[in-house]
Amino acid sequence: MTTPLRLDIQATDGAARTGVVHTARGWYQVPAFMPVGTRGTVKALDAADLEGLGAEVMLANTYHLMLRPGADVVADLGGLHRFMGWDGHTLTDSGGFQVHSLSPEVDDDGVSFTSVYDGSAARLTPESAVEIQGLIGADIQMVLDVCATLPAEPEVLRLAVERTAAWASRARDRHRHLELRPEGQALFGIVQGGTNPILRTESARRTVELDFDGYGIGGLSVGEPRPAMLAALAATVPELPVDRPRYLMGVGDPVGLIEAVALGVDQFDCVAPTRMARHGSILTRGGKLNLRNASFARDDGPLDPECTCSTCTRWSRGYLRHLLSVHEPTAWRLLSIHNLRFTLDLMDAAGQAIRMGRLDQLRHEVSERWAT
Repeated sequence: MTTPLRLDIQATDGAARTGVVHTARGWYQVPAFMPVGTRGTVKALDAADLEGLGAEVMLANTYHLMLRPGADVVADLGGLHRFMGWDGHTLTDSGGFQVHSLSPEVDDDGVSFTSVYDGSAARLTPESAVEIQGLIGADIQMVLDVCATLPAEPEVLRLAVERTAAWASRARDRHRHLELRPEGQALFGIVQGGTNPILRTESARRTVELDFDGYGIGGLSVGEPRPAMLAALAATVPELPVDRPRYLMGVGDPVGLIEAVALGVDQFDCVAPTRMARHGSILTRGGKLNLRNASFARDDGPLDPECTCSTCTRWSRGYLRHLLSVHEPTAWRLLSIHNLRFTLDLMDAAGQAIRMGRLDQLRHEVSERWAT
């Protein structure tokens, strides 16, 4: 198959790599962090904010958009990019994460949900997930998978692997014959298997046999300890093609990001940076700080003296703490801008460290400041 994506690796350091993913839309650099715009926007931010931060890829969620406003509405309004006013790349999650987060009814054919908006019935199958994402019009869409909550019994993980593999094949077939999708839209398969390295290896090989444009690594960061997550990654990544993007789904903490980059992962998404911001947890080069702490009430310094984001160059910790304390929504925006800038800068630093052969040094620095 001729893939609409091409990964050009420009430098490596051990298993880690940095380079450019070329797409039908253009290109984006890896390692990459993708801010999460679940309902078509990153909470409290807009597309201009993301552009100013230098984000190149944004994630939206199929489950939520198919319920509100509806995939057909998004299509009628010009597709996801025009709908959001966003010219960068987009990726849509298939709704598989909601198998973990919402505990729906799952059978061999698909998933039956109860709408989080009005309680109505909703259904996703591997084919309908592809069709809906075709209408939404992201640059990259994901197959529908089964994301098991960890810890899980062996039989639960085995069933998740079997269903994910069967659904991936069905999604691949439907996507190849789908007319209502953007020209060059890519499709990523997803590897499951929990923290079982044998299941991870098997799932990766079965997914690769289907020849996807890129590969998601799902079912991690859902309750397992970090060492177990990294062991599962170490069993998965070597089975994935060198020339396709590797995407670790749902990981966004500094240590997790850098450790995964070191294992050969290219791109990530997570709500953590913006969710933490809304609760006053601030990411800085010196570690995490809790802006709600009274010690910051008269602090005239920036959130992070080393940061050049628009929040740090203009407003003080004391002012931002005030906004947060009085529940002023402006705080969510300003703090989210900073936390996303920190995370995007960390990915840039990882790429630079790979090019200079110094990723181990960066790993050590991040681990010292952020290990919990």
